[in-house]
Amino acid sequence: MEALIPVINKLQDVFNTVGSDAIHLPQIVVLGSQSSGKSSVIESLVGKSFLPRGTGIVTRRPLILQLVYCPKEDREHRKAADGTMDLDDWGVFLHDKGKIFKDFNEIRQEIENETNKLAGDNKGICPEPINLKIFSIKVVNLTLVDLPGITKVPVGDQPEDIELQIRELLLKYISNPNSIILAVITANTDMATSESLSIAKQVDPDGRRTLAVVTKLDLMDAGTDAQEILCGRVIPVKLGIIGVVNRSQQDIMNNKSIKESLKDEATFLQTKYPTLATINGTPYLAKTLNRLLMHHIRDCLPDLKTRVNLRMAQFQSLLSSYGEDISDKSKTLLQIITKFASAYCSTIEGTARNIETTELCGGARICYIFHETFGRTLDSIHPLAGLTKMDILTAIRNANGPRPALFVPEVSFELLVKRQIRRLGEPSLRCVELIHEEMQRIIQHCGSEVQQEMLRFPKLYEKIVDVVTQLLRRRLPTTNSMVENLVAIELAYINTKHPDFSKEISMVPSIIKSNENSSKPTRPKSMFSNKHQPVQFVEPKGMIAQPKTSIHEQADFFEYLFRMLPVSSYNDFMNAVQSRSSSNPHLNDDATSWVTTLTQQNGDRENDLDYVPNAIDNVRNDTEKSVLSPVKPVNLLPSVPINNNSYRKLSENEEHDCEIIERLIKTYFYIVRKSIQDSVPKAVMHFLVNYVKDNLQSELVTHLYKADNADQLLDESEHIAQRRKEAADMLKALQRAAHIISEIRETHMW
Repeated sequence: MEALIPVINKLQDVFNTVGSDAIHLPQIVVLGSQSSGKSSVIESLVGKSFLPRGTGIVTRRPLILQLVYCPKEDREHRKAADGTMDLDDWGVFLHDKGKIFKDFNEIRQEIENETNKLAGDNKGICPEPINLKIFSIKVVNLTLVDLPGITKVPVGDQPEDIELQIRELLLKYISNPNSIILAVITANTDMATSESLSIAKQVDPDGRRTLAVVTKLDLMDAGTDAQEILCGRVIPVKLGIIGVVNRSQQDIMNNKSIKESLKDEATFLQTKYPTLATINGTPYLAKTLNRLLMHHIRDCLPDLKTRVNLRMAQFQSLLSSYGEDISDKSKTLLQIITKFASAYCSTIEGTARNIETTELCGGARICYIFHETFGRTLDSIHPLAGLTKMDILTAIRNANGPRPALFVPEVSFELLVKRQIRRLGEPSLRCVELIHEEMQRIIQHCGSEVQQEMLRFPKLYEKIVDVVTQLLRRRLPTTNSMVENLVAIELAYINTKHPDFSKEISMVPSIIKSNENSSKPTRPKSMFSNKHQPVQFVEPKGMIAQPKTSIHEQADFFEYLFRMLPVSSYNDFMNAVQSRSSSNPHLNDDATSWVTTLTQQNGDRENDLDYVPNAIDNVRNDTEKSVLSPVKPVNLLPSVPINNNSYRKLSENEEHDCEIIERLIKTYFYIVRKSIQDSVPKAVMHFLVNYVKDNLQSELVTHLYKADNADQLLDESEHIAQRRKEAADMLKALQRAAHIISEIRETHMW
């Protein structure tokens, strides 16, 4: 088992070169309060005075110390070129491997210089460790980590949260499950209040990897001793409690050697604690630490092998993703262009290697836009949205012109259905816009392999994005024009002979007939019909039959007022009649008689507005029977209704006409909407998506594959170059570590 600690030291050397914390190597972490004697314990284990000493906080950077037993006959570590063949002990720093420190005072000075370099010279701390390896014929193989002492109050340049910073630094090292915690406690303080044991218990509640060291046994008050503490009766520690006696500050100032100090320690223990002398003291502590570390390494080694192999596979994959150094830039450029074009098309077609699982992208999102977003938008457009019955009635009347029509004019249907079809244009263009945005977004979803290449060559990535963007922009007007033409084509010719539409037209007469049979008119037909038929009657012999007199014109005029004016009572209607009659010279003569006649017929029902239509028809009928006088001149300038959107109830015939137009508009709109819903995605696929897929690689080659551009475009990012170097170094370290571990035989572990 003695071969295990040198193996760990070798691994420590390997990983210290790359600064990896991923592999938790077994080591002993020294933990204690400020001025508790941590540095003295370490110096006693080494047998040399080489650590900075003084009052207050002295250890301000972690010191990773490797002790290597190196006998005189050792030819692995002793080299004539280094002048170490006859030395008893020497030191080497990781940051200055080429220099051999034979004087331990120089080692102390180097530690102070490195500490001041990063932590300042006024009590500041730094988490960056110093790595020191000491070779000696007097040491046992150990790996120790000396940490700053636990403190409460900031001094010097220390920040206000110095206690928190030191605690986090300590937890970083002792949280390593492969570390042994060496908790240093002073004998002249209450063990129950020990900060080191309290912190150790946080990460090692069972105490399976905590060893307590009681220092300053010679400084306890007279009449007291540490018998109960050393026997574990005060606070039990599973790995044990070992007492030591350190050099005092006066001994250090007097240059008392550690060899003499160890003799005095043995004498003190034999005198004060004769029954416990053999299981306490610095030599026993060194052997115990060596034994604990070896057994701990043996227990950790299987897991360590697994971790090294796993990390080696991870870094091999990472290094492969960064790519190798470029030898032929033109060839590499063409390969990257081809790979990007292939990945782009694969993302659209859904055949990419790394399929996204968190969101729709590429071809799947294009499909969603076509059939969900665009389809639902078209389905939500009602065929008669924004179209009122008065709009339909106005269109019918305008299509009739000066002639009363016997049938619903076809022009009104065409006018209104075109108005509704135009509403399909905006969502169609919006669909093109969404597809264009998704095609632009696909650049970010081309697979991890292409993304790594893009990160490696940022200038090439910018150029590729620019070329793809320009290609998409060039295709956008063409696609928009085609989609606009699809709507324009539907507007250009209203195909009333469409098979689906012809079926609807054939059903119109039956619809009208069923509506007429089911309706019950509540008013005289003359008041609701929009096509007044001339009144026919027989005049006495010798008289000229007159189809309509001026009285008829007046009746029609008043009927128009009743139907079109926003009146709410009979008085409002009569006031409107007088007002309109006064402005019409042809009707002014009979306005008074009309008002008088209607008033007499109405009687006391002043608020009965529904009585007016009956009164008008009665007057018209009475007049038709008594017309025997010459006809007055026909009014050539009748009152023309101005655009008036006020509500009024439609007549029965108007309702029928509007229903016919509405039904025809719905039928034809559904036909056109179905056609647009089918043709727009096809147009977008042909003019935009498929065109870009088919021409992307040729566009990239045309704009990027040039001899003078290769050097500039393949200028590698410094960030990627640095990460490749780090990954390569780590991979070499892991391979070296795996080789070192593989050399261990099973017999070494037992």
